[in-house]
Amino acid sequence: MNNQNLQQNIQTNQYDMNIENSRAKTLQTSANINQNPYINQNINPLQTPMQTPAPVQNGFFNGDFVKGALIGAAVTYLLTNKNAQEGIFKAFGKGSELFSAGIEELKERYEDAKAQMQSHHQE
Repeated sequence: MNNQNLQQNIQTNQYDMNIENSRAKTLQTSANINQNPYINQNINPLQTPMQTPAPVQNGFFNGDFVKGALIGAAVTYLLTNKNAQEGIFKAFGKGSELFSAGIEELKERYEDAKAQMQSHHQE
């Protein structure tokens, strides 16, 4: 008798594979399941004008293509021209020298201010 009760419990506890049976009965009759609840279905299209998308520039003469082509040409020139590379490295070297000189000047000013504060403090 235990086996029969166990089999009945297993049969009653099995899942129903039909999804329509898992939905609430009130929803099936009152609402259309295919309607999206997040879209306002009652909009009058004559009262709300449709927005037209901005025209898209196609082809080779839109701004992004021209910018990309110019940047690509400049990078190619710099990577293939030895004189341009040397000029860039010289400019970078001069810039780093100026930066180092500026840092040294700041250090000197800091030391001068520190010495001046100590001399005023000793007086």
